[in-house]
Amino acid sequence: MLWIKALHIVFVTSWFAGLFYLPRIFVNLAMVPQDSHAERERLLLMAHKLYRFMTLLMVPALGFGLWLWLYYGIGRGSGNGWLHAKLALVIGLVGYHHVCRRLLREFEQLNNRRSHTWYRWFNEAPVVALLLVVLLVVVKPF
Repeated sequence: MLWIKALHIVFVTSWFAGLFYLPRIFVNLAMVPQDSHAERERLLLMAHKLYRFMTLLMVPALGFGLWLWLYYGIGRGSGNGWLHAKLALVIGLVGYHHVCRRLLREFEQLNNRRSHTWYRWFNEAPVVALLLVVLLVVVKPF
């Protein structure tokens, strides 16, 4: 079980690195002048490759988490409400991941309507989610 837990932590950490960095690329894309095609294309290439890579990291992160929950029974039984809250946050993070794909498509189609400030705030969501997930897993408040 410790191997599965360790792999889960590694893949979750790696996935979060992408969740932190992709919106930072969006901030830069939102600030690119209209006539700077080379800069836009470079940032779009970076964003596209990062999205693909972080999707590949998300799958085993979720898989190892499910393995811990369903096979080893982590979080089962009474007094494990923390796991339900964590799962709700994970579902929200998967949704955030997919929203990032939609936003990337908008940039690719030159349809971005949001400011770099909006993306700076959008970038804070996974930070808050990570804080809450770690607190739930370590402290198990309910």
